[in-house]
Amino acid sequence: MTMLRRSRHRFLALLGTAALALAGAVALPGTAEAANILSNPGFETGSLSPWSCSGNLGSIVSSPVHGGSKALAGAASSSDTAQCTQTVPVQPNTTYSLSGWVRGSYVYLGVDGGASTWTTSPSAYSRLTVSFTTGASQTSAKIYLHGWYAQGTYYADDVSLDGPGGGGGSDTQAPTTPTGLKSTGKTSSSVSLSWTASSDNVGVTAYDIYSGSNRLLSAPGTSATVSGLSASTAYSFTVKARDAAGNTSPASNSVSVTTDAGGGGGTGFKQAAPYLYEGWGDPPNPTTVMSATGIKWFTMAFVLDSGGCNPAWDGSRALTGGVDQTAINQIRSAGGDIVPSFGGWQGSKLGANCSSASALAGALQKVIDAYGLKAIDMDIENTDEFENEAVQAKILTALKTVKANNPGLKTIITFGTSTTGPTYYGNRLIEQAQSLNANIDVFTIMPFDFGGGSDMYGNTVNATEGLKTKLKSAFGWDDATAYSHIGISGMNGLSDQQENTTPAIWTSIRDWANSHHIARLAYWSVNRDRSCPGGGVVSNCSGISQSTWQFTSITAGFTG
Repeated sequence: MTMLRRSRHRFLALLGTAALALAGAVALPGTAEAANILSNPGFETGSLSPWSCSGNLGSIVSSPVHGGSKALAGAASSSDTAQCTQTVPVQPNTTYSLSGWVRGSYVYLGVDGGASTWTTSPSAYSRLTVSFTTGASQTSAKIYLHGWYAQGTYYADDVSLDGPGGGGGSDTQAPTTPTGLKSTGKTSSSVSLSWTASSDNVGVTAYDIYSGSNRLLSAPGTSATVSGLSASTAYSFTVKARDAAGNTSPASNSVSVTTDAGGGGGTGFKQAAPYLYEGWGDPPNPTTVMSATGIKWFTMAFVLDSGGCNPAWDGSRALTGGVDQTAINQIRSAGGDIVPSFGGWQGSKLGANCSSASALAGALQKVIDAYGLKAIDMDIENTDEFENEAVQAKILTALKTVKANNPGLKTIITFGTSTTGPTYYGNRLIEQAQSLNANIDVFTIMPFDFGGGSDMYGNTVNATEGLKTKLKSAFGWDDATAYSHIGISGMNGLSDQQENTTPAIWTSIRDWANSHHIARLAYWSVNRDRSCPGGGVVSNCSGISQSTWQFTSITAGFTG
């Protein structure tokens, strides 16, 4: 960000999205009901077998996954595409449907000597589907996945080859029906299931988990976890056993489970946290502000990259031991706390510069450890982060990692908006958060420098309602759940576009935020929360007439 302009946005048409509202239990998207004759199709055994990968370049990973808890990673090099294959018995003169979920640059799925398909999807899983018909005397088929030369690691999950198994039809006996299906645990985005094993005259090779008629994933044993679900939503599951010949048992008993409420309002997380910046704008003593206003939380700006994916305040001030830690200690001594903000409009950013999601997660963890944090904010802006699809995915994956490694940590992403809701890039960020199952607690928009004109209240409300609509569409949430995942981060007084958010307007925005029970209210910045009518857009005052710390006092009245 610049010192005054935290954000500016491209005004692009919103991408149209379609949502299907279903009453009662929800059936998840999946493959049509049929027998999957592949073994270890979702890699849930934790090993490659019976898949075989060229150059020993295949491995099993726990992130990113499409379903369950494991996926295939193929590390394509400059000389090897990391092809992974499995050969299965098939029947002659028979049509089969091959599909799989893949992620990466130039990922291929096909059958050796026959049909194939490919896609490029570097930051989210996409489904590939291709059909083929076996020859008159063909009794086996080699299924393959591979990346492309020098395009990096690809991922694959939930591969399916639907059709009758081979063996000339000698085994036509289906396994017995699985029994005792039950839920053994749940979160806001996953349900764990277990059941009693089936028996078979030859042997059960896998269990397929269904929601309605849609197969979600396959498991080698008698338990599985279905992930990527929406919070506060009812789902119905059944399980079928399958043998090597493709014979499938009848469905088990059905079990209905409602996922937990999501983060944000669903867990009581509410945060009034205006931005405080120690590197600019005559930073005030935070305890003075706290005493005068009742504010308890501050968003501390900005953690950047000091080089080599190492976090530092503004990229130059030491992470600990300097003015920033002094301010944090003062805030905590007065009974408050802070959430650090990573990124912003400009500077050398960790999200853009760290080489991988795991490296970025390591940098975030350093800050979490240094301050024992309860929440972190990623301020995703500009072309290097907000408008870069791969960097968006890197940030979201890193947030997913640190959230998993730090129970109770709340994750916030902050990004620009149009007056009617998320822009193209904002929509893509939300869609990637859903696809990656990043479990973000708060999606915070910045309704300023966005063409708000003279109606900053109305346009802020419209933008927030647009965000709510997008969250409902992406995650399947109801209104209340969507609101509970929303934040608003404004700009007090004059913005770079000369939009004017007065104390009265900010009060109305706060009241609207309270009445709709959103999760977070912030503004840029406490440094500017001082009067200077006619002073223009400057670092240490708002450019309008106001009382000292008036916007902070208003913000302190946010309770959600």
